[in-house]
Amino acid sequence: MRHADRGLEIAELAVRHRNNGVVGFDIAGAEKGFLPSRHKIAFDYLASELFPVTVHAGEADGVESIKDAIVSGRALRLGHGVRIIEDILLSRSEGDADFVELGDVARWVYDRGIVLETSPSSNLQTGAISLLGETMADHPFDILYDLGFKVTVNTDNRLMSGTTLTRELELLVETFDYGLADLEVFQLNAAEGAFQDLEQREELMDMISDGFAEAVE
Repeated sequence: MRHADRGLEIAELAVRHRNNGVVGFDIAGAEKGFLPSRHKIAFDYLASELFPVTVHAGEADGVESIKDAIVSGRALRLGHGVRIIEDILLSRSEGDADFVELGDVARWVYDRGIVLETSPSSNLQTGAISLLGETMADHPFDILYDLGFKVTVNTDNRLMSGTTLTRELELLVETFDYGLADLEVFQLNAAEGAFQDLEQREELMDMISDGFAEAVE
């Protein structure tokens, strides 16, 4: 947990067990007021050991938290990350093409395919998208997906949210009218962002694509 001072200890523990099923390092807990840079020594150590990292950022705090997760944490994935939308300028006028301008942090996340671990129901419950609204239709998921960000669908704490991955996907389908092809993209994004060897990820992606192909038949 990011409010504790055991970052390096836990990082070392994770690396020691990298051959026993531990594939990456995550830091969660209270985001606002507890930037990832508080654990820079741990992240420096993980980088030196070539150990992949995901950081909860862009849920309870904004763009600076995301930037710190990338700079200090070298995050390859962002837990939630939905407030990256605050670094994207969108304007839309009737009859004209949409205008989109990515800020520096959003551009970095987009260009490098940093995975966004969105949790739609949880994001509503925690107020992560309160600046945008209070319904699923206000969630930036569809905008981020449409722009080409590596969005994935997650449950967060299933007991607290009272949800399942199936339910989260159903909510997105009901809200944004997604089809099977869209759902396949979300799952492929997740597989591609997994902290596994490339060969294992490719095998998983093939399994996903084969499964969706069978569903369409």
